[in-house]
Amino acid sequence: MTESMVRNKPGMASVKDMPVLQDGPPPGGFAPVRYARRIPNKGPSAIALFLTTFGAFSWGMYQVGQGNKVRRALKEEKIAARSAILPMLQAEEDERFVKEWKKYLEEEARIMKNVPGWKVGESVYNSGKWMPPATGELRPEVW
Repeated sequence: MTESMVRNKPGMASVKDMPVLQDGPPPGGFAPVRYARRIPNKGPSAIALFLTTFGAFSWGMYQVGQGNKVRRALKEEKIAARSAILPMLQAEEDERFVKEWKKYLEEEARIMKNVPGWKVGESVYNSGKWMPPATGELRPEVW
């Protein structure tokens, strides 16, 4: 839409020929501008916020305590079960060790049969102190 149709002035030669239309205030004027500090009294008070936060924290800590009790009971049950099964596991390990030790002694006797004065199974260390064997295979190359 052209300006000449809007202003109902056909054939304007220049913009200067246009009648001046200026915006003005609405009838009765503009509403006053609020510039003073005005804080609304909405929402909960500080004491209500504090009490709510304290209550939520207290409830959470109670739940943590209850969880700790359950976790402690499960841990004690696990320790009791492991200590109950320990003798059986130790017996199995001792049996496995005896089989491996017999294999080891047979292999030592086979290898050292031509060495004079060699005693099979005798410790080469003269500490006089018995040391428990390490777990696992005694010598991986011996089957």
